Amino acid sequence: MTQVAAPAVDTHCPYCALQCGMRLTGVRVEPREFPTNRGGLCQKGWTAGSLLTSPARLTTPLVRVDGELRPAPWDVALDLIAAKLTALRKSHGADSVAIFGGGGLTNEKSYLLGKFARVALGTSQIDYNGRFCMSSAAAAGIRAFGLDRGMPFPVSDLTSADAVLLIGANPAETMPPFVQHLTNAGRSGGLIVVDPRRTPTAEQATLHLQPRPGTDLALALGILHAVVADGLARTDYINARTTGFDAAWRIAAAWWPERVERVTGVAAADQRKAAAVLAAADKAYILTARGTEQHARGTDMVGAWINLALALGLPGKSGSGYGCLTGQGNGQGGREHGQKADQLPGYRKIDDPAAREYVAGVWGVDPDSLPGPGRSAYELLDALGTENGPRALMVFGSNVIVSAPRAGRVAERLSDLDFLVVADFVLSETAAQADVVLPVTQWAEEDGTMTNLEGRVLLRTKALDAPDGVRSDLEVLHGLAVRLGQPDGRFPVDPETVFTELRQASKGGVADYAGVTYDRLRAGEALHWPVPAEDHPGTPRVFLDRFAHPDGRARFAAVDHTGPAESLDDDFPLLATTGRVLQHYQSGAQTRLVEELLTAVPEVFVEVHPDTADRAGLTDGGMARVVSRRGEMTARVRHVSSMRTDTVFLPFHFAGDQRANLLTNPALDPTSRMPEFKVCAVRLEVS
Repeated sequence: MTQVAAPAVDTHCPYCALQCGMRLTGVRVEPREFPTNRGGLCQKGWTAGSLLTSPARLTTPLVRVDGELRPAPWDVALDLIAAKLTALRKSHGADSVAIFGGGGLTNEKSYLLGKFARVALGTSQIDYNGRFCMSSAAAAGIRAFGLDRGMPFPVSDLTSADAVLLIGANPAETMPPFVQHLTNAGRSGGLIVVDPRRTPTAEQATLHLQPRPGTDLALALGILHAVVADGLARTDYINARTTGFDAAWRIAAAWWPERVERVTGVAAADQRKAAAVLAAADKAYILTARGTEQHARGTDMVGAWINLALALGLPGKSGSGYGCLTGQGNGQGGREHGQKADQLPGYRKIDDPAAREYVAGVWGVDPDSLPGPGRSAYELLDALGTENGPRALMVFGSNVIVSAPRAGRVAERLSDLDFLVVADFVLSETAAQADVVLPVTQWAEEDGTMTNLEGRVLLRTKALDAPDGVRSDLEVLHGLAVRLGQPDGRFPVDPETVFTELRQASKGGVADYAGVTYDRLRAGEALHWPVPAEDHPGTPRVFLDRFAHPDGRARFAAVDHTGPAESLDDDFPLLATTGRVLQHYQSGAQTRLVEELLTAVPEVFVEVHPDTADRAGLTDGGMARVVSRRGEMTARVRHVSSMRTDTVFLPFHFAGDQRANLLTNPALDPTSRMPEFKVCAVRLEVS
């Protein structure tokens, strides 16, 4: 495999939304100084270059013949896809074809994928794996502030914080360079971590609150109660900059800390201590992440933590605030430009007539030709191959057989499709089930923009050539669009050309990129959206003057605790929660190919308190069968004395019968449509 290396190129890590600065010389990685990572990299970042020459790399299309995937020329593969999709659309309508995207795709790919679905296919059936990541925080942010930008301030602002409350976040493993921004809060005695596990992040905390999984909302209500009852609320801020406090307080008033202690297991004294620490700090932040978002009531859970931030007067205040730690590399940008079921570029709503007219004008099509909202991610996957569901699916940048909840059901749905296409650079578990697999470029082999967790638009610059036979996702979409009858110029293949169109399509929208250009990014400008014009400096800190609602005020949410979607019983007496480990990322399709990372963590494990393991007849290092109401998987037992006795933990990066998502509950949040990944009822058995 021959690759031509460019000179040393400044770029960004292909993994999480911290988007650490790195320098590539060929495939050799070096860290570089950048505000988010300040010269640091985690183990995944250091080893990212090895992916570029992995022997598992796909370099030719694969087409299934007589049950086996066999190499095929590009024209044969694309002609087959176009013919199959055309026939299905003719026989069963446009919605018989669906698209599933990913939060790791560049802004250009996300944008063109949404356009391809709505214009070339005419389908409403498009969503992406970011629905499984950030959707609850996004919905809560829009409800509270009128705008969703995960962090409405630069990461570097955290460096001077006196107090930081982290809820459901374990950055010491998920984004290690981020932790250096918490040093001052830790030294000041103000680092508070909410997590059912004693994680490496919790080990560094001044105060670790360890609630029963699924009870975060009750805990937020208890701390809010303490803030108000102890006279710590910022009434001047509440009166001047918010609405809805009275309705929210009527609920929180019934959740005094002692009552919350009975529900969550968190001591009332610790709840009051958390309230006092946050209220006493000159600079304080509340940050949420997947642990408190991936629930069937995730939007309300995040809303409860935002209520606490508002009562303390933090959002929209220089040096303080509320933010969400975005997970996937382009988790922010990926949800802004059209690959969500209900969305058009610029974070516009697809059912807004004015938005439809504007975007259709940019695309040169009739607004009435654009479809309406489609199914959300799990609902889309669950409908595949059914009587009224899509009969074909195209997957870009996702591995749903591992990453989706109730993964066994999802695998069955994929097998019932008439036609499955996957674009990937390795043969992931999902790609292995496809009828056609298309080999596409990796992060270092193409230009493209990403939007990191602080809303900063970044340019990832091409560092080396892709292997012969590999094409970009943009080339794939262009080739298919032309075969489906679209004009040759409607789906460009040059990333900068696509981005120029994206800028125009986003202009005037909530996420306005109109003033962001490749030239400005190449020059090193720090551009946080919105950037409405080329002479605009960007908006690193939104909300300082007003919130994005018409009246300029933030909204308290009247939310109450109800508990997880399923309960425990004698057959399923334990709570299982899932998450990440330092060495692996998402479905593991990439990191399980890196020898150093796989050697460090070669298989799935289940963390369990020794007493809980003993009751189930399990020994440390032995194998356990973990069973839920939806499926079962096997895992190696790890005794962890800091675990709650009612809780077990499983990482979700592994495949086959090691998939944690064989267990998880697809119960959906009514607003965000987020599945309940973070808590389900299980039992342990000797394997």
